[in-house]
Parts: sequence; structure tokens; C-alpha cells
Amino acid sequence: MAFKTKLKYFFLDLFDMLSFLVFVGGIVLFIRFFVANPYTVVWSSMVPTFEENDFIIVDKITPRFSQLNRGDVIVFVPPGKTIPYIKRVVWLPWETVKIKRDGVQICTTENNIEQCNTLDEAYLDPSVKTEWRCGISEFPITSWGLFVMGDNRWFSTDSRCCFGLDCYEWSTYEVPYDHIIGKVYLRLFPHFQSF
Repeated sequence: MAFKTKLKYFFLDLFDMLSFLVFVGGIVLFIRFFVANPYTVVWSSMVPTFEENDFIIVDKITPRFSQLNRGDVIVFVPPGKTIPYIKRVVWLPWETVKIKRDGVQICTTENNIEQCNTLDEAYLDPSVKTEWRCGISEFPITSWGLFVMGDNRWFSTDSRCCFGLDCYEWSTYEVPYDHIIGKVYLRLFPHFQSF
């Protein structure tokens, strides 16, 4: 009789433990798929803001329920690609971007009058110069996507050259909203390889 009682408690304990693991696993999966997701920065396109192998947490909720702002860092999958990129939002819908010798200009048109202002990029080192790529220096106004660039302008595959697709007719320099995974919320364990 004692053996049956011990066996009964063993299976009850096992059931409790498995129930707990399923519950915790469900919470973890819910958070990972709908709230936040960890990523590791690959390559050096965002140096010095983010170094290669930095571990980041991406907020998936903010881009779905509020507007992204200029200067936000996002993770997304570019049109025509399959791997996530990390870049900075440079211009927003209904703006035109022009890459000039003295910096990046953001232009808006109101009453058929164009007004352009040089973008204040305080997050960049003053010595960094933004050059145009693939023979394109002006990106016209649209209403459905974001123009993004890496902080390491010399080594960034970004909107300036349609994410390496060379801006053919079928490629786009914009990141559509439905391609955005989320906004970078937190960096953990920077320079992990040095520990």
C-alpha cells in the first residue's frame, strides 16, 4: 500500500512540475513572439553606437501602437532579404531625403514650396560624412515606408543602395512598416567577447 501511495505522489509531483514548465514556457514564448525579442548585432554597420556581437533587446510593441521617430534604431527585414538588419530611422513618410556634401537634407513640400533643412545627427561623430551610393543622391517623397541608414556610413548596407540590391525598378529604398520587427530597447552585455 505504501508503494502505491509513493507512486501516486511521484506522479502528482511530476504532473505539477510539467504543468509549471509548460506554463513558464508559454509565457516565454508569448513574450518572445509578441513583446520583446533578443538579437545579436552582426557586422559593424552601427559602430560606434552598437558594436558587433552586442546583445540587444527589441521592443515589438512600440512600432505597432505608436509612431517611430527620426533617430530611433530599429530591427527589420529589408524587402528582398531574409535576415534582420539594424539601422537608424533617418526620414519619415511625406519627406524627401537629399544627400549633399554638407550633410543629409530632409525636405518637405507645403503649398508646392519645398523647404529643406540639414539633418542634425548628434549621434554621429562630426568627422563622419554621408555619401550617396549607387548613383542616387535624392530619394523622393512616399507615404508608406521609412528611410534608414547605419551610423557607420562607410560600411553600411542601407536605404542609400536599396540594401545591396542596387535600386533596380523592382527594389525599394524604403522599409515598409510590415517589415519592421521592432525598436531597439536595450543593449545587454556589450563587448561580450572581452569578458
